[in-house]
Amino acid sequence: MQKKLLSGLFWILLLNLLIKPFWILGIETGVQNAVGTVEYGFYFTIFNLAYIFNILLDLGVTNFNTRNIARHPVLIDKHLPGILGMKLLLVLLYGVVTFTVGLAAGYSSRQFALLAILTFNQFLNSLILFLRSNFEGLMLFKWDSVISILDRVVMIAICSMMLWGPRRGITVEWFALAQTAAYTVTAATALVVLILRIRREHNARFSLRSLRVKKAFAIVILRKSFPFALLVLLMASYNRIDPLLLSWLHPLGTYQAGIYAGAFRLLDALTMVAYLVSVPLLPVFSRMTAENDAQLGATTRMVTGLMTVFSVTAAALFSSHSELFMQLLYHRQPSTVVADYIPVFSILVWGIVPISMTYVFGTLLTAAGKLRQLNLLAAVALAVNIAVNLVLIPRLGAVGSAWAAVTAQGFMAIAQIVVAVGMLHLRPAKGYLLRLLLFAAVVTAAMWLLPAMPWWAALAAGGAVGLAVALPLRLIDVKNILQIVSNE
Repeated sequence: MQKKLLSGLFWILLLNLLIKPFWILGIETGVQNAVGTVEYGFYFTIFNLAYIFNILLDLGVTNFNTRNIARHPVLIDKHLPGILGMKLLLVLLYGVVTFTVGLAAGYSSRQFALLAILTFNQFLNSLILFLRSNFEGLMLFKWDSVISILDRVVMIAICSMMLWGPRRGITVEWFALAQTAAYTVTAATALVVLILRIRREHNARFSLRSLRVKKAFAIVILRKSFPFALLVLLMASYNRIDPLLLSWLHPLGTYQAGIYAGAFRLLDALTMVAYLVSVPLLPVFSRMTAENDAQLGATTRMVTGLMTVFSVTAAALFSSHSELFMQLLYHRQPSTVVADYIPVFSILVWGIVPISMTYVFGTLLTAAGKLRQLNLLAAVALAVNIAVNLVLIPRLGAVGSAWAAVTAQGFMAIAQIVVAVGMLHLRPAKGYLLRLLLFAAVVTAAMWLLPAMPWWAALAAGGAVGLAVALPLRLIDVKNILQIVSNE
């Protein structure tokens, strides 16, 4: 099982790190520059409306399905057609809600046309995530990794022609339709591959003609997936509520929210790495907890060590060199604005440490079925975030919100670790906690001692420092990793 986990981590990180940076820095930035700020703002506003309500397309079913298929692979013959049928009903609910909000907002015919495209795109994206959950549950991590970047590959091909081809020219509507084409290709590919694998490896005769919606089945699935949906909603709330509170509570709320959003952008990119690590964790932990695998504790320590090395190194480097990276990202902004980004980012980036631990231990508790405890902790974290924001925003603005975010994230991470250790009877290896703390202290001090240098040199030096400290402390145990890969 550890070998499957390492294989999953390798493929999903490799493929996403090859494709996603070019997508973000090349295509998305290129489209925004090509259509202009006003047009892209028109697109982004409607996209956010479609995005806000996309939980109605899933209602926690995807995470529930990943866990359930990992624990009981034989159920895929029933779950796949049954849940696909449910998705067709959920998209009707989702469409009614989004278009009702559009009507209430007084959308024009052009806005409704773009909303229709983006609503369909959200359905396709939700469908892809559900299909991927089956690959993950079946431990088919190579296929999951390929599907995870296929839509971006297709989008890069289409948008490159519109941006740089001989007949260049792009509008936000064409950009949205390019997404539709990419999602359609990806969903069709995932469905065909999944059907073929099910027929070959599970002796099932599933086909599209077997799609069905059974009321009793849908009620059971929705009831079981509701805690997953509630957890997603609560965690999204305490992680994303800060700009909204800033806009309400501070006299310069719009400006302060903009400063927070700008400082949050790099943290959001770092968080994506931690999220990618969690993708294979959920099915692996689900299978291990179902089988009472004796290697659960060792696997948890291995992943915790890797995530600690990544998150502490990143937080210490970016925080100690916050001015360098904010000037790099926002060199076109006035110097006074960049100066406001720096203190917010230097605090906010430390959130990657508790967020990374949450992706490990929250995933572990999800796999073990401890949803009630997780939802309670998430509700408390939301209350903590709001309370600290209420106190600090009037005095400190975006800096206060940064402290509130890190406080809530820190509470959530520590609480999840305590609950996981207690409920799952995990026992850390002798001296393991001391090695984690020693790593954090040494790396943080070293990052502040790094001299001024270009951003690329700072990244290289920071990574080298993290590895140089982690290897002798055995937080990255190369010998153990090689032994797992070669022997298991």
